[in-house]
Amino acid sequence: MTAAPADFLPVIRPMRPRDVGAVHEVESSAYDYPWTLNIFRDCLRMGYECWVQLATDRIVGHFILAMGPGEAHVLNLAVHPGWHNHGLGRALLERALERAERLGAESVFLEVRPSNSPAVHLYMSSGFRRVGRRRDYYPSECGREDALVMRHDLREVAPAGRR
Repeated sequence: MTAAPADFLPVIRPMRPRDVGAVHEVESSAYDYPWTLNIFRDCLRMGYECWVQLATDRIVGHFILAMGPGEAHVLNLAVHPGWHNHGLGRALLERALERAERLGAESVFLEVRPSNSPAVHLYMSSGFRRVGRRRDYYPSECGREDALVMRHDLREVAPAGRR
């Protein structure tokens, strides 16, 4: 995947079953321990909020959002490394928050590796706050890594443009 052109037109749309292969390619490029094709298929089949980020005509990012009574959970958010630093992760996160709010969530939760400082920074700058830690949540080269549990309260004052 090449670097993003200066004048690309980003589009976020619902994921389709035929997108799963491209989504898995993004996932595999972004994470050392990616989700499998079947996990993405199951998310679509179960009716989770599954969205893709297009830049020009290719999928370069995605998010999966699970809804529950009064809350949502960002299960997965990834942008292909060749497309980092173009605001696509922030755009995907903002769309996830908009969808959660539209579907009745009051809070949005997620887990993130403490070692993933760009993601932690994105979430903190988007209004997420650390509310806990899950011990040994993620696989890693040295065994297991904890996860930070973060929460965004949608009832707080939203960033400009979302309300």
